Amino acid sequence: MKKILTFGEIIMRISPSGNKKLIQSNQLEYYFGGTEVNVAISLAHLGNKVSHVSTVSDDFVGKAAKSFLNTYGVNTDLVTSSKSPLGLYYLEVGAVMRSSTISYNRSHSAFAKIDPSNIDWEKALEGCNWFHWTGITPALSKGAYNGLKKALLIAKEKNVTISADPAYRKDLWNYGMNAKEALCELSALSEVFIGGPNEINELLGTDFSNSKDDFIESCKHLLKTFPYIKKVFDKTRVSINANWHKIRSRMWNGKDFYETDELEITHIIDRIGTGDAYASGLIHGLLHYNDQKALKFANASCALKHTIEGDANLVNEKEILSVMNGSLTGRIKR
Repeated sequence: MKKILTFGEIIMRISPSGNKKLIQSNQLEYYFGGTEVNVAISLAHLGNKVSHVSTVSDDFVGKAAKSFLNTYGVNTDLVTSSKSPLGLYYLEVGAVMRSSTISYNRSHSAFAKIDPSNIDWEKALEGCNWFHWTGITPALSKGAYNGLKKALLIAKEKNVTISADPAYRKDLWNYGMNAKEALCELSALSEVFIGGPNEINELLGTDFSNSKDDFIESCKHLLKTFPYIKKVFDKTRVSINANWHKIRSRMWNGKDFYETDELEITHIIDRIGTGDAYASGLIHGLLHYNDQKALKFANASCALKHTIEGDANLVNEKEILSVMNGSLTGRIKR
């Protein structure tokens, strides 16, 4: 069993049922999630030993959030409580040419006010095989940024593999930190980079296109700029409409380029968390398989998440391997 640690906000998703707009409904559904939480739950569901570090509200909502993670096998011993409320976001699910829309309410959340001095990273990272972070966490507050930076430095000392999904969300960086400088600093401490030319351009101010040749050149530029990074994995998406997408994945490990076949999702059930499903599939794959198989596993994991309601990918390894190996008909298995 591999031990994996994640760090990030546990957030509540609130949404009208189906494809209704908020103005149409007086009944709402909710799920607990969050970028790193979704990765943690998916990895635990795949049979890994996963712990999550966070802060939740000191009330029945925070207790329910912790219980939700426990239900899916994620250890929450390192989740503390705060008098501030749990963060949440509202989602209206789009259809066909109408896009889904999200509104966040998290700037004063328990996690945004996290005190990094309360986290014992030496203890948290003891015996860990992998630590995963995303650009969402350092965007939320100086405390979250400081906590993450300390975690990465200690993880590096302990030779823990670090994966980075340095997603840049401009509207989240509201506390005075230079977002791109911070993300570059944190990415430089990571070994596995989840992103492609778009993300590299955002961080480094380059102008690479999404072509195969430019993908490889952007990866070479990234590895030269940040020598600690060893592998780059990128998921590409073609959106026909809100319900019909095509995805494929590619990678560069410093010497070899690999690319998957395209997977087509014609009837999306839930778009939220698909990138997190990719990350969890990739981490699991890299812990158990070679690079090429890990890439295919991540792509299939992402595709399957489009069929699962809620934020986290609740499919097992056998289901992912089945899709990865070409079983795409969706026939009933008896």
